[in-house]
Amino acid sequence: MKKRLLLKAWIIATLLLCWTFDPVVAGEKEEQPEDKWTPKLSMKYKSIRGTAMSPDGKWIAYVVREAVMEGEKSEYLSHIWVVSSDGSSDAQYTRGEKSASNPSFSPAGKHLAFTSARTEKNQVWVMRIRGGEAEQVTEAKSGVDSYQWSPDGKYIAYTMKDPETEEEEKAKKEKRDVILVDQNFKYNHLYKVPLAKNADGKRETKRLTAGEFHIISFDWSPDGKNIVFSHKIDPRINTSRSGTDISVVPADSGEVKHLVARPGADRNPEYSPDGKSIAFISHGGQPENIGLGDLYLVSAAGGTPEKLTETPDRNIRSIDWSSDGKHIFVTESFRTSRHLFMIPVDGNELGFITSGDGIFSSLSFNDKTNQMTFIYQDLGSPAEVYTSPVKKLNMKKLTAVNANVSKPKMAKTELLKWKSEDGLEIEGLLTYPVDYEKGRAYPLILNVHGGPAGVYTQSFTGNPAIYMIQYFAQQGYAILRANPRGSTGYGKDFRYANFKDWGFGDYEDIMSGVDKVIDMGVGHPDSLCLMGWSYGGYMTSYAVTKTNRFKAASMGAGLPNLISMTMTTDIPDYLVAHMGGEFWEDYETYEKHSAIYRIKNVTTPTQVIHGAEDLRVPFTQGQEFYVALSRLGVPTEMVVYPRTPHGPREPKFLMDVSDRILIWFEKHLGRGKPTELTAK
Repeated sequence: MKKRLLLKAWIIATLLLCWTFDPVVAGEKEEQPEDKWTPKLSMKYKSIRGTAMSPDGKWIAYVVREAVMEGEKSEYLSHIWVVSSDGSSDAQYTRGEKSASNPSFSPAGKHLAFTSARTEKNQVWVMRIRGGEAEQVTEAKSGVDSYQWSPDGKYIAYTMKDPETEEEEKAKKEKRDVILVDQNFKYNHLYKVPLAKNADGKRETKRLTAGEFHIISFDWSPDGKNIVFSHKIDPRINTSRSGTDISVVPADSGEVKHLVARPGADRNPEYSPDGKSIAFISHGGQPENIGLGDLYLVSAAGGTPEKLTETPDRNIRSIDWSSDGKHIFVTESFRTSRHLFMIPVDGNELGFITSGDGIFSSLSFNDKTNQMTFIYQDLGSPAEVYTSPVKKLNMKKLTAVNANVSKPKMAKTELLKWKSEDGLEIEGLLTYPVDYEKGRAYPLILNVHGGPAGVYTQSFTGNPAIYMIQYFAQQGYAILRANPRGSTGYGKDFRYANFKDWGFGDYEDIMSGVDKVIDMGVGHPDSLCLMGWSYGGYMTSYAVTKTNRFKAASMGAGLPNLISMTMTTDIPDYLVAHMGGEFWEDYETYEKHSAIYRIKNVTTPTQVIHGAEDLRVPFTQGQEFYVALSRLGVPTEMVVYPRTPHGPREPKFLMDVSDRILIWFEKHLGRGKPTELTAK
């Protein structure tokens, strides 16, 4: 009873303090050591979702995200921590049952802004860097999408989706809220709000844009007079790839001026330090729906965009200017790693800022851009926050977010290279069983990534994920994660190499990888399994129509019918780009690359897993394959996760997937017939 009273008192105290700063040292909670990898253990690893460095470089804000699965809860909770750049102080800044994310320091470095749905809708909150009560600054009716401080720190600009009208709210209450498909769009538009209150103690929000266009990202000019933004014709995700333009609007509202308006995507505009130029990521003037992102410059006054030096993958993810305006920092995948590059504005060759294996992400800089912070992880180490000088990489670890989570003996993972049937070089990551013995062959799982422009990287193999790699390795499996043609990280030509070729060249890429692992003596030729999600699910469905080498397969959110898929997915342009045209113009290509038209060839026991609310790969895709296999008499089962879009969003469901796959594999490999989940 005494313990219960103490626990209740602690919970009440925590709720009372959730609005105030109360430092807690990172990693202070003790965990009981565990000696084996399980999905439950992997779920204990927290992720870090973003960094922000203060202008003077002394402080770094970052977001820690963890799974909450007690009782009826199955959700994620994120909170903001702040660590000093010398590592001497690391404290939690936000608390409570509502998540906080997207930290950003004010230009003077005295305040920290973040977003949170503490009052139902996502709003911007601001608190002093030295701690204290956080104050809600925005009152966005439909919630804040993104925000940014003005250069003088007096305003915050943000985007908000158009709220429902009074008539729409009334119709919803009266149950007559009919949906008209592709009509009555709600657009993201720009607003700004002052940090200081007026004489009446209020903040007057000003709308800056209006009209039938949807704003994706924006940036203030250095003098605070203008805001540049990227936008598209409507909010549908499908239009992001085909038509995104760049415009500018006065920061006190006024006429919108188009800067870059051409076919394809032009996005993520960023002003140069002197305000004379704008850098942005672009398709280059024509739609590149399979994937392309080069760096361009355009004058802030308008004109013809200029392409800068190409990066290795030509698929940039983020950009930041150097303080002197001579370079632009960009990040992108580089084979199985992710790195930071520096592109000179004068057109000279780019250079690597980061090096080695592993994943560098969420980079941010101080005002002088001579110091940077980032999240780093590699195969054997979970994500933590680091800092380094920009000029010469010298990584200093600042956090220990996962220090008290057990890390049992880890399975070894190595990078493999092999030649496909046509001679194309392919890479992949092979994870050995935890207790691997040289000279012994093991059951081998071929794991295919999504995309197809996804990529398997050298990230921590103990991370919670749809496929828990260390868990399978703990159970005595070797796991091959191949990067077949179509993967990102290997350049545009490689990414486009599976154009009108799904299920053929890429199939040979992954199967030749299987043969290599067998030739190495690691994989047993009579104990092969196959699994994949999304495009990986597609490859799973197609592979079992071409070979009976696999004893069992698991298709996650797969798309076995490209015709019905194209007409029901929320990204039809992406499929059409890969197939070379609409299906009514070329039935043969769509049918040739669809597993459903070869279904009579399947003999492999195949499990089907799908989210009930998947819009990317609609639920009916999995249903088609499951019903066909059932009618053919092929061993199958279908696992459906309710409330789930294109992949589990609830941690209990995420923890569940690998166990269900393991049961299926064990059953059909004859390694035993488990009747219940092993990790719960």
